This record gives sequence, C-alpha cells and structure tokens, in this order.
Amino acid sequence: MSETATLHRRIYDDLEGRILSGDWAPGSRIPFEHELTERYGCSRMTVNKAISELVTRGLVTRRRRAGTFVAQPRVHSAMLAIPDLRAEATARGLAYEFRLLARKERSPSTEETELANGGLLLEVDGLHLGDGTALALERRLIALTTAPEAMTVDFRKVPPGSWLLDFEPWTEAEHRISAVSATARQATLLGVKAGAACLCVERRTWRDGQGVTQVWQTFPGDRYDLVARFSPGRGDRG
Repeated sequence: MSETATLHRRIYDDLEGRILSGDWAPGSRIPFEHELTERYGCSRMTVNKAISELVTRGLVTRRRRAGTFVAQPRVHSAMLAIPDLRAEATARGLAYEFRLLARKERSPSTEETELANGGLLLEVDGLHLGDGTALALERRLIALTTAPEAMTVDFRKVPPGSWLLDFEPWTEAEHRISAVSATARQATLLGVKAGAACLCVERRTWRDGQGVTQVWQTFPGDRYDLVARFSPGRGDRG
C-alpha cells in the first residue's frame, strides 16, 4: 500500500471514529478541507477522497460554501427518536430498574438471518420498572457480528438499550407501532389483566447496512404516550 493510500485511510478512520463515537454530533461541522490538509500534512486531493467516502456512506453531507457537516441519522419515522427508557424514567423522578428475565446466545431463524449478518444472536428478555411498577416488557435481539462486546456486558447492571445507545452507534433505524392485547404472561409481568390494551413498539437499527439490534417493547396502554412535534412539509395540507 502506498504512503498516500495509507494516509487517506488514516484520515478516513480518524474522521469516522469522531463521528461514530459521538465526539462530533449530528449537524456539527467537521474541519474544512484546508484545515485537514494542514493537520495531516497532505494534499487536498487525499483529504477530499476521505471525505467523499464519508459522504457515500451517508455519515456527512456537503453544503456549498458552508462546509461539511455530520449527517443526521436516518429514521424511517418523522415522529420518533430512539428512546432510552432508563433516562426517561429518571427524568420523571422514578426509581428505575431493569429486571433481566432471560438471556441466551443462539442461531438465527430464517426470518432473522438478515439481522444476524451471518453470525449468532444474543436474545435478551427484560422488564423495565419505575418505582417498582412495570413500565415495559422488552424482548431484544442483538447481532453479535456487529456488537460482539454485548456478550461481556452484565445486563443486570445496565439495560441493553442504554448500553447500545452509548457504545454501538447506529446510522439508520425503523419503527413499527401496533396495538396489541396482553397475553397471559405479559399481563402477569406488566401487572394488567389478560387481554388488556397495550402498545407494542418494534424497532430495528443498522450501522452501515449491517443489523445492530431488533427489539419489541410492550407498554401498558395507560402508561405510555407517543408525542411528536413537527412542522408541515411542502405539500402537506391538513
């Protein structure tokens, strides 16, 4: 590998690391190309090549005369962000607890092969509580090819969703929301009657096209709200 190619890879890796680690938040401007050429002692073409790859991956966007900015993660819902139930409960003044119900490493089913990326899955079942009251029942699959460190995490001490948000960055997410009736097991764990109305939020996240996690969170209908504030886009009429 030539010295130029090695330097290009180093610049790319440095910039990518700052973005995926959260050091550079979505919407923040990265250094101008001339600043990077001075920092790395290289040609502008080498810097431009590294940034162009970041653009292709969707990690940054170029704005004419303004510079290059960290891209906003793509979410297939204009209304929802990725929630951290621990943070939400704490913000409401509740004593939060995540109760680990089950954990196992397993092979994916046919429907789960895309998420697994050719590897194994870690399945984690748990219950979110606030002041001792059940807030949500969670079933989560984590792709171990994408997030291998999940195998070493003690989810009795940190909920999997919070850990993933802190240590496994995502670039794309999808939400699916549905109304469901509590099964007998769900009713027992959530402290509601069997058949009670619940809200199920299914979410999947990817990083650069590779599956990270898929989760189903079931909330008692009277303990969870979906609230969004947004502006009408061009063409919206009502």
